[in-house]
Amino acid sequence: MPFYYQIDNSKIEERRIAENLLKLKGSFIEKKIPERSIDKTLMLATWNIREFDSAKYGERSKEPLFYIAEIISCFDIIAVQEVREDLSALNKLMKILGGYWKCLLTDITRGGQGNGERLVYLYDSRKINFGGLACEIVIPSEKKNGKKLEPAKQIARTPFMVGFQAGWFKFTICTVHILYGEAAPNNPERVEEIKKLAEILADEIDNKYAWSKNMFLLGDFNIFKTTDETMKAITDAGFFVPEQMQVLPSNVPQDKHYDQIAFISPQLEKQKKTFNAGVYNYYDYIYRVKDNNENDADDEAVYAADMGKKYEEKIDAKKKTRYYKDWRTHQMSDHLPMWLELKVDFGEEYLTAKSKPKES
Repeated sequence: MPFYYQIDNSKIEERRIAENLLKLKGSFIEKKIPERSIDKTLMLATWNIREFDSAKYGERSKEPLFYIAEIISCFDIIAVQEVREDLSALNKLMKILGGYWKCLLTDITRGGQGNGERLVYLYDSRKINFGGLACEIVIPSEKKNGKKLEPAKQIARTPFMVGFQAGWFKFTICTVHILYGEAAPNNPERVEEIKKLAEILADEIDNKYAWSKNMFLLGDFNIFKTTDETMKAITDAGFFVPEQMQVLPSNVPQDKHYDQIAFISPQLEKQKKTFNAGVYNYYDYIYRVKDNNENDADDEAVYAADMGKKYEEKIDAKKKTRYYKDWRTHQMSDHLPMWLELKVDFGEEYLTAKSKPKES
């Protein structure tokens, strides 16, 4: 549970924060997000939090940080993409989450394609232990025509891999924000980035010195449809994407499958058909907008003052609404968090094996 002591109920806008947090809490039950356990399960998530933080629509206010913290607190560990060079918003978020929440992050990837972004893991240290492994993935050089090594083209935003442990379950996670490039389903550069990375990580599993045989590959792959070559590049390398996740679009209009969670894991083989997974749409409860339905709740007027001069300058009501729709994604995000629940208590299986005599 996040820390709420910063909420000042003498202010109407902060009483709104408390009211909306109560809505979110209730919605977790409605959306069937499982409660976290001490040691039975692992709640793993990924979320691209849009431009966290940039000044494009002004600094994120205190309000959305509480909502983001409340959502993150549903999970044991979450990979976050699009964290920017300025860490002010992240530091404020960590303060709301509380001291037992820890953060591991990269520096920004330099260059235009890097977009000044970091990759970040947030995890509850009461449940998750950092295993000591932390690295950025570099594509190795290759021999051309059997001759000298040629430098390889690197992934635009360098992937971040870390080793963690939850109880008996030891695992590595590699998080990505794959190049978008052209607005086409199978942009060749995007396909190539995913293909190279997935193959390198899959090969690492076969390395006898691998930190763990349980490997997760997750984040924002900019996949349009699960039938695209971008998705095939993940699965062709040997990674498994649960069927439950392949029907869950993760962008706000819910027509794209940008975000994915894939894995290679001997320990999870038996769970493949029984995973509990989801995408959580917080816009059903906060920063709501009326979409061709007169009965839909609408919060646009509530935030008119917060949006400021640029919103007020829009004369046409439709243009105002378009501005609000975009503004709210810079308060929260244009992506929805995707989660996967895993069974990580293997005590029964272990004892079953121990109860049988050793084979000679």
